[in-house]
Amino acid sequence: MIASARRNWVYAALLLPTWLWAADLGSPREIDTQKSVMTVRVFKSGLFSAFGHEHEIGTPIRAGKFSESDRSVELTVDARQMRVMDQDVSAKDRAEIQETMLGPKVLDTGQFPEIRFRSTTVEPAGSGRWLVSGDLTLHGQTRPVRLAVQPQNGHYHGSVELKQRDFGIEPITVGGGAVKVKNELRVEFDIVGKP
Repeated sequence: MIASARRNWVYAALLLPTWLWAADLGSPREIDTQKSVMTVRVFKSGLFSAFGHEHEIGTPIRAGKFSESDRSVELTVDARQMRVMDQDVSAKDRAEIQETMLGPKVLDTGQFPEIRFRSTTVEPAGSGRWLVSGDLTLHGQTRPVRLAVQPQNGHYHGSVELKQRDFGIEPITVGGGAVKVKNELRVEFDIVGKP
């Protein structure tokens, strides 16, 4: 009888971490905003595009959460905190690009300070990949988007192509269109959950 009770305690002690882990998968995890990275890549076009710049924009995530069991994700970006990271331009030019990007010609962060994403479906896409569909709200416009996500070592990598005009943003042109920003841009991300 004592041996049987002792054996039950040993089994319970061995299984407890498994139960706790399974319970943890069921609850949403907060996104670790310090370790997660989001980058927007803006491309150039036009006859004299060699004289223009492609832009790399650092996009810090303000808050978010995801759940593997519920297959859901949502996140918020403070658009006012987005930063032009271009290294091939002067500090003066980088500041001008930054001002244009945040100003009324592009993001208009005074009127639309937040960018939000909320998933509607998450489906397996083969070989450890997921296809995430959801609603993206940018520049006061909400549009459906689909992105591929690859989990790896606790990180969730992926990217999505967006069109600025879909969100009411007219791509910037310079010199009467000789140098212009492409309508298409790419958002890349590496999301990590808090422990």
